Amino acid sequence: MANVEILGAKPRVESIQSGIDPAARTKIAESLAEILSATYSLVVKTHVHHWNVVGPLFHSLHEMLEEQYGELFEATDLFAERIRALGFPTPVPAISVQPAAREMGAEEIVEDLIADHEAAVRVMRQAALNAEDQKDVVTHDMLVARMEWHEKTIWMLRAVITK
Repeated sequence: MANVEILGAKPRVESIQSGIDPAARTKIAESLAEILSATYSLVVKTHVHHWNVVGPLFHSLHEMLEEQYGELFEATDLFAERIRALGFPTPVPAISVQPAAREMGAEEIVEDLIADHEAAVRVMRQAALNAEDQKDVVTHDMLVARMEWHEKTIWMLRAVITK
């Protein structure tokens, strides 16, 4: 009988007493859930672009995008685990990728990804500032590190299409 009870355990909202106000934890977890969904969407889009890039930049972009979707996938785990550490079940990410992503030329692919990375930085910056205001330095620092990676990725992508 004990095994049935153990196997029946389910994630739930937990009361975490780590010095972050419960309402602030909720708000931070909600912003991380949005970032998780956007990151998963960017993983899928980057992977689709990786598969479909053609032309003289094929090899360099194909390899660059493979590194990027791998890094993005690892980041989803960071966001999901931080939501859990804040005491909330991790939501199922809402993924949104337009079908046009599979029909773009190399320059369009790079411009498309730059726009998504820039959007990610804007959202993360606001979430980091909100976390800092609530004295959640762990989430703040995690988001700062992720913004640093996205900004470097934007620089690398821009370098590919600079004329």
